[in-house]
Amino acid sequence: MTTNRLNITTKQFIQEHSDDDLNRLLLGASRYPDIDVPFAVDQIAARRQIRDKLPSWYKNDDLVFPSKIATEQCSSEQTAFYKQRLINEATCLCDLTGGLGIDSYFFSLKAKKVLYIERFESYCETAIHNFRILGARNIDVVQGDATILPENLPDIDVFYIDPARRASGDKRVFALHDCEPDLINLLPGLLQHAPKVIAKLSPMADIRQTLELLPGTTEVHVVSVKNDCKELLFIIEPALSGSAPLITCVNYTTGGTERRFVFNLQQEKQTEIAYTAKIDSYLYEPNVSVLKAGAFKVITALGVNKLHPSSHLYTSELLIESFPGRVFRVEEIFPFSSKLCKTLAQNIPQANITARNFPLTVEALRSKTKIKEGGNIYLFATTTADGGKTLVKCRKAFPAG
Repeated sequence: MTTNRLNITTKQFIQEHSDDDLNRLLLGASRYPDIDVPFAVDQIAARRQIRDKLPSWYKNDDLVFPSKIATEQCSSEQTAFYKQRLINEATCLCDLTGGLGIDSYFFSLKAKKVLYIERFESYCETAIHNFRILGARNIDVVQGDATILPENLPDIDVFYIDPARRASGDKRVFALHDCEPDLINLLPGLLQHAPKVIAKLSPMADIRQTLELLPGTTEVHVVSVKNDCKELLFIIEPALSGSAPLITCVNYTTGGTERRFVFNLQQEKQTEIAYTAKIDSYLYEPNVSVLKAGAFKVITALGVNKLHPSSHLYTSELLIESFPGRVFRVEEIFPFSSKLCKTLAQNIPQANITARNFPLTVEALRSKTKIKEGGNIYLFATTTADGGKTLVKCRKAFPAG
């Protein structure tokens, strides 16, 4: 068994060589006759993957990891904690794609009971070991295929599923039908056993198209960490479904602050706005969750004006602190021209440049203007409602995400 190979000597070896070159360790395996070096190297590689996204597991040297790919694909600690709010304390949950067991474990901290199902024996072995080490006594581990539910399946309130997004040859896939197991085919059977299904899908999935494939969806959660979209969570609960599922956009900033914006696609469709060519005292850039969800018009309800249908930048005269994204105080506005490019570096020698709906890329702008990267000045190149090409010099109003 994999778990039996993690003895005191091996744990010490893993700690001492945690930052070493892994290829050299493997080549020099003969120097460590008392160590299963390939196993230890696998553990070191896996731990490197979770150092930032699973800090509490990284600190526990009694935990075992069945493969590096398991740690690559697992949820982060922050997103796993977020998913707890999707259930209540009385929930009996079945995790159909157990994997490393991160979601099963964090669900178990709130749920009444968790059933972990995984087809690979080695994953089940390590899950049993890890859950015991972590003191998670309300998780049952079952080796099996998610497409064939156990005959003695207990009463389940919620199914959780995270279809694998890798095909043969380790090729990444995003379409639901290409993922394994096929949620679309599996869903009707799951809903015969439980009233609610939570599906974690690829951040690359198209939300509107996926809603058409998953009727009965009541909520969609777009979860980002440090402005990097990590998960799309679809809550399928046909008994409660209406015409417009709620979409919750969440981003955790560097400091751990949670920024939220909630809307539905019907509101977005019905919202009518007037675009502006006037850039006021503040400039706003929505976080990636808002952009992924497509809340391009309804977000103006916060008190901001949109510069152009395709620019996805916003402005206001008064500061809107609750805006879910980066907020900048505008210092100067430059109508763009080739002549301006020749002299702009004299005024702005260094800046963080962003191009939104602009004919030149960031790289092309740097080449033309000779502005160096970095610093605390931000330069936005964009197009306003009157078609004008504009450069906006600004600074962050406050840290946000």
